[in-house]
Amino acid sequence: MTGAHDDLAAAERWFVDHGLPYFVDAYRADVARGLRRARLVPALTAAGVVALVAGLVTGPWLGLASALGAALTAFGVVVAVYAVAVLRAWLIVGWAIRRTFRSMGLMLPLVTRALPLLLLFITFLFINTEVWQVAASLDGGVLWVAVLLFAAIAVGFLLTRLPEELDDVDDEVEAQQLIEACTGTPLEPAARRIAARVDKVGAVHAEVGGLQKANLVLVLLVAQAVQVLLLALAVFAFFIVFGLVAMEPEVLELWLAHPVHALDGPAGQLFGERLSVELLRVSTFLAAFSGLYFTVYAVTDELYRRQFFSVVIRELERAVSARVAYRSLRDEDLA
Repeated sequence: MTGAHDDLAAAERWFVDHGLPYFVDAYRADVARGLRRARLVPALTAAGVVALVAGLVTGPWLGLASALGAALTAFGVVVAVYAVAVLRAWLIVGWAIRRTFRSMGLMLPLVTRALPLLLLFITFLFINTEVWQVAASLDGGVLWVAVLLFAAIAVGFLLTRLPEELDDVDDEVEAQQLIEACTGTPLEPAARRIAARVDKVGAVHAEVGGLQKANLVLVLLVAQAVQVLLLALAVFAFFIVFGLVAMEPEVLELWLAHPVHALDGPAGQLFGERLSVELLRVSTFLAAFSGLYFTVYAVTDELYRRQFFSVVIRELERAVSARVAYRSLRDEDLA
């Protein structure tokens, strides 16, 4: 049984390294305990208290909007810390980030499908007087709340659409598919033993649910969120450069009906009024809006979905097949 136990440990490390810790029984049990009401309610209560304190401390100094932004941020930070410490979220996020940067060669042609039309539309907004009047008038707190709102809408949209991409990953698994999925992994011997007994693994044994299904959705969500974040940062940098080159401070003063405010510090000394607080606010607002636009585009454009999601879905299908072998290997270890 020592050999089977060693194979099982190696298989569990394989799942963790591929961003699927909830496929490992021990990890999943720990996460399930972390989601119990007795532990989750105190964590959320603590997050609410921290958020309330942050809002009360910030409000008198910076206003209601800044207090709301600080409270939402503090709540999110506490929840994120709990997710990292208890729910093992860092394993999923770490894999998704590594996966995104490894597939930059695939990402660039996909993004260039959306970027030209997006920049054409957003650039028109960037040189629009009303957009500058609205976005430049937002103080830091209101702007941050707007960014959080865009992000929340994007995440909510992804959470409603991404499970559809997983509809077929836990269908019946052919024996040859099982062997191919496990080739080169610690699960290969177990997969070959299963394939020698049956030609097809039924959907009942291959079906993924509960926390394991949530793990698959989180992998897709984080992978897509990293892409959206990179695109939003690229759009932000583009508008900063475009604004420095094309937007004259005199024109902006006419649009805004007040002088622009140059940044303090070395950047302000280098670029003067061309690099203004108003330019940063408008660029941030449009970059956040671009991220929301790209999120919707990514899950509705058929070609993008076929090219990007097909790669990730194949990896998840492989993981589901490997899970069948893992369950068989675990049964052998417990026997």
